[in-house]
Amino acid sequence: MSLIYFCAGLMSVISLLSFTVNVLAIVILCRGKCGLSKCITLYLVAMAASDLLVGITDPFLRKTIQVHFPYSLLNITPICAATEVLVFATTAVSVWLTVAFTFDRFVVICCDKLKRRYCTERTAAAVIGTVIVLGCLENVPRWFRFVPENEFDNLPWGCLNKPTYHTSSAWIAYEVTHRVLIPCVPFFLILLLNVLTVRRIVAASRVRRGLRGSSNGENDKDPEVENRRKSIVFLFSITGTFILLWATQAIFYIFTDIAKVRVDYTPTDNYYITEVTSVFLQLLSSCTNTCIYVMTQSKFRAELMNAVKFPVSAIRALVRP
Repeated sequence: MSLIYFCAGLMSVISLLSFTVNVLAIVILCRGKCGLSKCITLYLVAMAASDLLVGITDPFLRKTIQVHFPYSLLNITPICAATEVLVFATTAVSVWLTVAFTFDRFVVICCDKLKRRYCTERTAAAVIGTVIVLGCLENVPRWFRFVPENEFDNLPWGCLNKPTYHTSSAWIAYEVTHRVLIPCVPFFLILLLNVLTVRRIVAASRVRRGLRGSSNGENDKDPEVENRRKSIVFLFSITGTFILLWATQAIFYIFTDIAKVRVDYTPTDNYYITEVTSVFLQLLSSCTNTCIYVMTQSKFRAELMNAVKFPVSAIRALVRP
């Protein structure tokens, strides 16, 4: 029981951290003073919003509230089922927005003809809207997965899996498809796009260094190469962190499915400890993007400092005689 409350406490911290950093990121990015294009800004705002929803629905509504308030309205069966749908839908949207952002950067760097038509604010909005709709639709069947655990005052209470959930070929196929879509396919796509992007940047940089070396000398700094270097650091920071934090959960579920491992859900069970750790790392991915912006974007850092200083300046102005 103490482990359950400890995990619930960690989830509360993640939820609070996710709410704080993602709201800050949304406010700063929406101000449009970070030197980023409208297309990139739209993707980053959408990613921050989806991470914010992940931080609210999964660690807070589904875990913290259910542990500390087991008799809250969130445990009424329809609300419990809706919460489950929201958790998986927001996670799916968050994951696929990372893929969409990676593909957008790939097009900018590797597809000169396509980028004029694809890398626009209108296209970005359409892609984001499509990801949101598909992410929600893919998880609607989860609503029909549950039956009430009990009934109090004519209210269905709790969420239990239907008896056919573990035996029905339709449900098994659905869960396998979900595991393939999240995170196996995104892993593959992100790795592939990053490899192609790096190959293009390295090849283009060698050509430019050769041309500049033959005409201007080897020691001159090339602003174009420097911009590409910053772009690749920014891209790899976001996608690399996503892969690292999701890898444990992906490997764990693939291993347990193949090996047919049974998790005992006791504090001493190594598989249970691994599962809890993997969930913790996966949820932590909803808090990392803002830290990446701070480390890689100087204008974002400046805007963040202004946001931190603003309350202090306001208080000083109020108390100043």
